[in-house]
Amino acid sequence: MTATRVLVLNSGSSSVKYQLLDMRDSSRLAVGLVERIGEETSRLKHTPLASGGETREWTGPIADHDAALKAVSAELAQDGLGVDSPELAAIGHRVVHGGKRFTEPTVIDDAVLAEIERLIPVAPLHNPANLTGIRTAMGLRPDLPQVAVFDTAFHTTMPESAARYAIDVETADRHRIRRYGFHGTSHAYVSRATAKLLGKAPEDVNVIVLHLGNGASASAVRGGKCVDTSMGLTPLEGLVMGTRSGDIDPAVIFHLARVGEMSIAEIDTLLNKKSGLIGLCGDNDMREIRRRIDEGDERAQLAFDIYIHRLKKYIGAYYAVLGRVDAIAFTAGVGENAAPVREAAVAGLEQLGLAVDAELNAVRGDEPRLISPAGARVAVAVVPTDEELEIATQTYALVGRIDYAAPPRYTAE
Repeated sequence: MTATRVLVLNSGSSSVKYQLLDMRDSSRLAVGLVERIGEETSRLKHTPLASGGETREWTGPIADHDAALKAVSAELAQDGLGVDSPELAAIGHRVVHGGKRFTEPTVIDDAVLAEIERLIPVAPLHNPANLTGIRTAMGLRPDLPQVAVFDTAFHTTMPESAARYAIDVETADRHRIRRYGFHGTSHAYVSRATAKLLGKAPEDVNVIVLHLGNGASASAVRGGKCVDTSMGLTPLEGLVMGTRSGDIDPAVIFHLARVGEMSIAEIDTLLNKKSGLIGLCGDNDMREIRRRIDEGDERAQLAFDIYIHRLKKYIGAYYAVLGRVDAIAFTAGVGENAAPVREAAVAGLEQLGLAVDAELNAVRGDEPRLISPAGARVAVAVVPTDEELEIATQTYALVGRIDYAAPPRYTAE
């Protein structure tokens, strides 16, 4: 296969994040973001890394995703990296929800599009936007393989004992109610990178991955395969997050509806957008919370303590699930940058072989690194995630294995 470039697209409801990579050495040729699509003040930010050029920004109306991707294509073309280039091997799309069916990256055709659309009820905020980006990209390059890489795919290896909720089986199956998990591309990448950091093969390592950003999730990975994860049917379950509650007694919903006279929509907004750290203390930025703690703010301290308490519970639970833990890996914005979070998360767990070295923990950097003391029974690591590289790698590996002689069956309207 002579074409070696992969364009990675992450389409949100009003944004498109993109990266163009050369898979010969996994180098980034360009990165960018289009935001506020559909507004008069849309913004495109583009950085041509291959040429070492300066970041270009453009502000003005971008009506829809079609216009956004055409603008992206124009920016790439300025650098000789256009979407029409014969060096482009494929376009890889982040798709949040793939249900049980999609367990690996998949070349997109009409049947795949229909299934992603059928999953909208369990991913109403994400799958519609992902579909819009896919359809637009297909219209621009109908001759090119378009690949869906699913957030849920890495977690499809969970056993039924971890994936099923304890509710009536027929009801659960009829409405596709089960634990799917999310952030799968990050958990896949970080678990493999952690094994590499330890000088071992992924199949020989048990890792607890803590993806801590505004959205946060944990996973238990045994021998390279996920056996449990904290998010469930939706990204609401699990850890305390920036604006999401994480685990909560389901009866709270009934109580709010009966006693608080709140509608389902109001409760949905409360738990997804007005809870977590922002609900507890009014801030969802860990840097600001730590600043407030240093100034003696009790609400910020309580929010931090609740966040750490939940995180520590999951570490203990996944230690029990795995039986043997070789490493704990912190990743994403908070996990990679908030040393106090990492220190507090393992404090008191010395009997489990967990500890951090204060000096190592204080070091900042872009490379995977160990922050546990020399000779520690369980390695504690900081592993920067790279979801775009993971999507590009899976996409390129797939198109290199298939004979893609015909274009997708999708035809742009």
